[in-house]
Amino acid sequence: MAEALSAAALDERVLSFPERRPPAAWFAAFAFTSSAMLLGFALIGYTVYMGIGVWGNNRPVGWAFDIINFVFWIGIGHAGTLISAILLLMRAPWRNAIARFSEAMTLFAVMTAGIFPAIHVGRPWLEFWLAPYPNQRGLWPNFRSPLMWDVFAVSTYFAVSVLFWYIGLLPDLASMRGRAQTPLRRMALTVLSLGWRGTPQQWRHYEKAYILLAGLATGLVLSVHSVVSFDFATSLVPGWHMTLFPPYFVVGAIFAGFAMVVLVLSAARRLMGLEDLITMRHLELANKVILGCSCLMGYSYACEAFTAWYSMNPYIQHTFMQYVSGTYGWAGWIAITCNVLVPQLFWWRRMRTSQTAMIVVALAVTAGMWFERFVIIVISLYHDFLPSSWHVYQPTLVDFGILLGSFGFFFTLVLLFTRLLPVIATTEVKATLPGAQHEGGHHG
Repeated sequence: MAEALSAAALDERVLSFPERRPPAAWFAAFAFTSSAMLLGFALIGYTVYMGIGVWGNNRPVGWAFDIINFVFWIGIGHAGTLISAILLLMRAPWRNAIARFSEAMTLFAVMTAGIFPAIHVGRPWLEFWLAPYPNQRGLWPNFRSPLMWDVFAVSTYFAVSVLFWYIGLLPDLASMRGRAQTPLRRMALTVLSLGWRGTPQQWRHYEKAYILLAGLATGLVLSVHSVVSFDFATSLVPGWHMTLFPPYFVVGAIFAGFAMVVLVLSAARRLMGLEDLITMRHLELANKVILGCSCLMGYSYACEAFTAWYSMNPYIQHTFMQYVSGTYGWAGWIAITCNVLVPQLFWWRRMRTSQTAMIVVALAVTAGMWFERFVIIVISLYHDFLPSSWHVYQPTLVDFGILLGSFGFFFTLVLLFTRLLPVIATTEVKATLPGAQHEGGHHG
């Protein structure tokens, strides 16, 4: 357990990994993820050159894989802020060992999500037209549109997450500076650590800034995906026009994010030999959150069914029946099975603490939440109000390749993070070691 380690042993365990050659498994994983990433970027370049006609988008399905992937990856980024910021405010000690990894995953997920609105517009070289600055073209964004709210919400969320993550890194960067073996590495860490010396005054400022950013991030956890849901809920499209969407999207985002956290941490603790720091207890608590969110997702599906029945609206009823028995009914049942039924295994402690079971459930939830976004977007669009405009959506190999590339990009950034920076906040873990609280202050 982490409590059995001394402070020096903790530093040696965590800070030495970026200094030594990683194992062969790291290189194999990096080769695979970077190859997928390069394939995805090559297909994005092909899309820019040929036009978005190489995708399966059509009329009336103007939104497809691009927006599905955007909403999916924004959701993945929510668990990191929830674990780090909200649990920090609640003074939950179990967050300490996994907060740094979760914060980094937030940044990487938002960076991955940011790719898709950029290519979705069709002419990415004209995206500067969307910026709200005085210009001779007389083009101004419509600030009443939730699509513009997205820009401000996501960019604010990303900026606060970067500051929150970087401030938490400062003490560990200073510790790595003292361990640096080469002048170039020492110089780089000196610049990155911003002159951190660990004086009482610096710790006071650190604590104030950390708590302030945690408070800001906590509100953003709820607001960002609520704003994303407004892209759908404020429309008149059957299946989208529901007041349920903001809490529904927030719960789904936390659900998918925790599944990805469990998936990545399960691999990282084994690859980096951190089983006594990232313990089974951490993963079990995350699995309990997954179970709770799964129950809430089931409740949301039931609310959708009740709304379709009770509203007596033929359009909403038709759209809901497409979820379970239409052309894409298979996608709806995949979402229900993976998001509601499979996580029920976590009612048994044996399953919550089984490495194999938690990986299977995490993979199922990840797939299920992607299909959840597929169901919401494609099924609601391919049958419009007018039967004459109905058209079946079929994705192309370019769509699938870019989706694979997004996963490659995300996991490549995760692997680079484990290679270059400490994945555990050693200063926070040290505060839980025996005798730390008797030395004065939260950080000793």
